[in-house]
Amino acid sequence: MPTVIAHHDVKDTEHWLSSPRREEVFGPLGVTNIRTFTDPENPSRVAVLMDVADMDAVMAAMQTETMAEAMVHDGVLPETLVILVEA
Repeated sequence: MPTVIAHHDVKDTEHWLSSPRREEVFGPLGVTNIRTFTDPENPSRVAVLMDVADMDAVMAAMQTETMAEAMVHDGVLPETLVILVEA
């Protein structure tokens, strides 16, 4: 089960931190141990660290309208999204 880091910018850091949407969209995909991070020098730059049981399922989900809606809800700026997978 690889550990994945996804980092991106958000419109409102406090809203992003308090949002339940990460658990709602990633939980059913078998993603566990989701942890959130913020850049102390640029709080609108954030990251999640998570354990992913099925990378193919997560990457397919990233292309869905459900995930796009979750990103809009959370104020994620999708053009800034970078996904790193543990080697």
